Amino acid sequence: MKLTRKLIILFTLIGLFGCKKQVDNPDVETYIYQLKSGRYGTFTELPAFTTSDIPALLKYRNETLVITNFPHNGISSYWNPDCKLGMYVLWTIESIRAVEIKSEYLIGRFPSQNPILALKSSTDLKLVIDDKSHKDAADAYYDWWNSINIFKDKMKIDPLKDTPYRWH
Repeated sequence: MKLTRKLIILFTLIGLFGCKKQVDNPDVETYIYQLKSGRYGTFTELPAFTTSDIPALLKYRNETLVITNFPHNGISSYWNPDCKLGMYVLWTIESIRAVEIKSEYLIGRFPSQNPILALKSSTDLKLVIDDKSHKDAADAYYDWWNSINIFKDKMKIDPLKDTPYRWH
């Protein structure tokens, strides 16, 4: 009887820990709904969107709704409890671009430590969380996507290249 019980426990543990983690990969509309409602299924990963999802994501680039439940990059020591939906969407687009070009800065699917902009010119880390930087970044991503550059070249171009900002 003890052996049977131990075998049941052993197989249960193998079943629980031996399974590969399944990540729900929603479509863009579901993702936005989940972020808005605080119901995104995983808080440790961004969805595996592709470049074909960028136009749908760009529709939300100017959203100022503040969200509080969203995936965070676990390696960052900075914890931001909230973020504008539009800024988070831009960071999601940057994730797609970084995956596409196999960026050396990727951490899982996270393109940087946080969905926050920082000033490029500052020798010290200077985070920028204001309406102007959000608008500038939203415009830069829109212009980048709608540029006439060849697709493979476009993906190598940093949308924030001509702005004073970079991702933190």
